[in-house]
Amino acid sequence: MGKAKGIRILITLECTECRSNTNKRSNGVSRYTTQKNRRNNPERIELKKYCPHCNKSTIHKEIK
Repeated sequence: MGKAKGIRILITLECTECRSNTNKRSNGVSRYTTQKNRRNNPERIELKKYCPHCNKSTIHKEIK
């Protein structure tokens, strides 16, 4: 018997400013991993998190 897919899934959040900003403190892109509930949040989520590369709090979007 196979397991059914769980409701909670792992997602990756990536900084939106690191990709477009070339004038930043250090090279790289800030990424966070977290979980979300598929039933409550079927769309992609955006959270404001701290980015050590930009040295400030920025919007992090869910990526695939």
